[in-house]
Amino acid sequence: MTKELIRYAAQIRPSERQLAVQELEFYAFIHFTVNTYTGKEWGMGDEDPSIFNPVEFDADQWVAACTSAGMKGLILTCKHHDGFCLWPSRYTEHSVKNSPWKNGTGDMVKEVSEACRRAGIKFGVYLSPWDRHEPTYGDSPRYNEHMLNQLTELLSNYGDIFCVWFDGACGEGPNGKRQQYDWDAYYARIRELQPNAAISVCGPDIRWCGNEAGHCRTSEWSVVPASLRDNEKIQEKSQQADDREFARRYQSDENDLGSRAVIQHERELVWYPAEVNTSIRPGWFYHDFEDDQVKSLDELLQVYYGSVGGNATFLLNLPPDRRGLIHENDVARLQELGDKLRETFRTNLAIGASAAATESSAGFDAGRLLDGNRDTFWAPEEGTEQAVVELDLQREQTFSHVVLQEYRYTQRIERFELEYKDGEHWKPLFEGTVVGHKRICRFHPVASRHIRLKITESRWQPQLAAFEIYSSIPSA
Repeated sequence: MTKELIRYAAQIRPSERQLAVQELEFYAFIHFTVNTYTGKEWGMGDEDPSIFNPVEFDADQWVAACTSAGMKGLILTCKHHDGFCLWPSRYTEHSVKNSPWKNGTGDMVKEVSEACRRAGIKFGVYLSPWDRHEPTYGDSPRYNEHMLNQLTELLSNYGDIFCVWFDGACGEGPNGKRQQYDWDAYYARIRELQPNAAISVCGPDIRWCGNEAGHCRTSEWSVVPASLRDNEKIQEKSQQADDREFARRYQSDENDLGSRAVIQHERELVWYPAEVNTSIRPGWFYHDFEDDQVKSLDELLQVYYGSVGGNATFLLNLPPDRRGLIHENDVARLQELGDKLRETFRTNLAIGASAAATESSAGFDAGRLLDGNRDTFWAPEEGTEQAVVELDLQREQTFSHVVLQEYRYTQRIERFELEYKDGEHWKPLFEGTVVGHKRICRFHPVASRHIRLKITESRWQPQLAAFEIYSSIPSA
């Protein structure tokens, strides 16, 4: 690759709204609608609103379950494919206003958004473009106006929204026609009413990881081909024909989306970070027969370390039951997960350490790795793509986790190695590829006073903001 292309890739930057989501790291999905009462995953749109009656609904219980796990946000399925609205929309009768819940006076979106604010976590909305109930669906201009009206309600009446999450599902309408979504109009309305909200999956800000199983890539790049922004939209929007030179189209489920081998053929790169989404149970909506199928602590930790610890965010679905509560089994597992994470990352053993690098550019010395500030960073001179940083912990410490974070506005490290000093000899500890927002390196506990990071491949120059060390062994 040419130096010009490498420098271009290194200088791709995120927007503030993208950064805000990346720095949340771990947040909840709540799937709740008439499906909870019919046992379906995708409702048909012909459900009677009278079946919706979560008599014990408690938004604060939902949020408490989220915060116990360390989550910093919640995205509510305000309308799923069945078209049933969890708020009293003016633009349909298929909503909570015609249910027995609170005698038709309830507004679940309002209660959940307010509970999030009380607890100090962010609130986001999921609005399905596919609506199996709405009679105008498939009459594209009329339905697009309907969609904009409902977006306006959600973005105007419930305070700050951190994310608008769009699914890409597109089915046939009740009139036998297929809807052509006006994505540009949807995006414009969001930017007008909630300029700080990220638009996720079918949107330009946060991309889908490519699966719903919690599978995470070994190398997750935030800097990727611009064409990926269209992948989850309907086919008519996403295909780009008659472009032979760039006919190769990368799909969301491919393993490599941002290496040099990929980007060397691209004319345009964008910052488009990944979100890993999966459910705590097999289904996205609650089913009582899955009460004993809640993911284990080890399974959740595996996804957490692969996503949050691998330069992606983690969106974990929690399906409330028919009472309107997060089930006790799920609540217990979330508490267990939060306790484990808090125990592991309670004490940064690098506090009080000293840092030295093989080289540093003026004003970007290695001490900046240890100052706890994501806006300061260590960097060698421009054009220096390999370097070594060594930490002296001042005394021997036992540790099992290293957390690396690049400068907030860049992703450059392509490959690195960690080593620890055993007597007079350096021994291998961990090998990794990308770092990005956060890379959590896990290994069997070792005891040493010295640890070093060898950056063996990077773009233009590495810019590293944090080098933290933790032990998973409970303190005495």
